[in-house]
Amino acid sequence: MLLRAAALALGIAELLAPRRITDLWVGLATRGETEAKSWVYTAARVEGALLVLWALKGLTSGDDTDKSSES
Repeated sequence: MLLRAAALALGIAELLAPRRITDLWVGLATRGETEAKSWVYTAARVEGALLVLWALKGLTSGDDTDKSSES
């Protein structure tokens, strides 16, 4: 459940502000002044949409695959 909530929050952030989120991750991964190519922001927006869809699917279906199975 916590993983889906985090994915939902990150997905919404990537949908609304893909440039800020991508620049944050690129800045953490590299040193110096680096700029991502323009297609990276589109890919981040698509990733955000997929994260939101995955998170909402799990929250609405009631399927909680994040917890360990009881054997």
